[in-house]
Amino acid sequence: MQVALLASIRRTGWRLCLAAAPALAIIVPAHASADESDELIGPVDTQTGPAPVAIGAAALPLNAAMAPAASAPPQAPPAKDITARAVVSQFVDSPVSGDADKTLRYSGRFDGYLDIKGSAFGADESITVTVRPEYTWGKDSNGTIGLIPSNTALFRGENRGDFDLSVSLSKRWNSGAKLILGKVNVLDQGARLPVVGSDGHYGFQNLSMALPPSAIIPNTITGALLEVPTEKVLYRLWVFDPDSQYQRSGFETAFGSGVGFLGSVTFPVKVGGLPGYYALKLSGSTRDDINADSLPAALIPAPGADFGDRRGEFAAVLAGYQYLAAYPEAPGKGWGIFGQVYISNGDPTFLDKSAMLGISGNPRFRPQDRFGVAWFRYSLTNQLVRVLDQRLALEDEEGVEYFYTLGLSKGLEVTANVQVIDSAVAVRDAGVIAGLRVTAAF
Repeated sequence: MQVALLASIRRTGWRLCLAAAPALAIIVPAHASADESDELIGPVDTQTGPAPVAIGAAALPLNAAMAPAASAPPQAPPAKDITARAVVSQFVDSPVSGDADKTLRYSGRFDGYLDIKGSAFGADESITVTVRPEYTWGKDSNGTIGLIPSNTALFRGENRGDFDLSVSLSKRWNSGAKLILGKVNVLDQGARLPVVGSDGHYGFQNLSMALPPSAIIPNTITGALLEVPTEKVLYRLWVFDPDSQYQRSGFETAFGSGVGFLGSVTFPVKVGGLPGYYALKLSGSTRDDINADSLPAALIPAPGADFGDRRGEFAAVLAGYQYLAAYPEAPGKGWGIFGQVYISNGDPTFLDKSAMLGISGNPRFRPQDRFGVAWFRYSLTNQLVRVLDQRLALEDEEGVEYFYTLGLSKGLEVTANVQVIDSAVAVRDAGVIAGLRVTAAF
């Protein structure tokens, strides 16, 4: 899970772009691509409920995994050489409390997913080429209250455009291991987190829950991503360019700022017969300056300042996702709790610690719906705050998000969202943002 985290501060005329942590467990909701469907190790989907529970290639739905095995499971239909899907969300939101401008804003996001199996061009079918366009439009409320984006779907780098294209090549082995090479949108990893299952289109909207920030891994990366599932543990190793590749081919910077890495282990467990996933993630890079590509000028220290001159950055995350209920009458549906803590070694990383805790899932009386409530707190590195003290007074940012999704039909949802945020910008009053999201999947 990491991505460049955008929050524009409209009053001061600049934007803040933080980086978000990638998913720590491999979870693929029903809106994930067909090529991802056999690496599942956890539940929850906004449309059809929990994904299969498995390590490696063998996967069973959540409730089926807890029931006696069927004698003759139906055979899956033959895989298509080319699969395509799209997700479109439209938003209206506005600050309704605090000192931010009470303007109603409209915005939207389109994401396309085209998977081409190797068999379509004469190669092994275990190879897949993924073409991933994205497009955003309109104006949103990011940065009107807090620094962290309240609308994950609309975050993008400062002064960057609305369109980007990612292309990657993946290879999958019979063991379930998978290697991805190329340009990858890390935002997609948020949809694969157990219980949380958020990516801007679905679930939580604030980036604090959809893709918790770490300020090390950018929103779009170029590199190699390896996933190795075993009987008891899932291992992940990423090596990538630490500069954001949004609206870049991946060759412009060519590791000019150093090399970034992510290593994680995820342990699936059962509590009372219900699945849980507990992960340790370590990330870092060899860069020797502040990540100016992910920050506005207002948060970049002046030359000679006592920040951003150390080589190397490192951060650790502990995360847990535990299901507390599953509905036998609605296979794949249920709810659970989640949380994580983050800590970094500081300079040159501009976030030093954070935490979040929440509940999410499906209500039993309407399992096609989904709900969630979560708390978060983030801190800019103390040394950076002191360096910027004469320019802008900063403090920890804290907030709570509530959402309820009404499933109208297959592929069509409406979500109400309310966020209460105490901004990291000290002079701002705590505020409330409320909005609606309409999401359609094709």
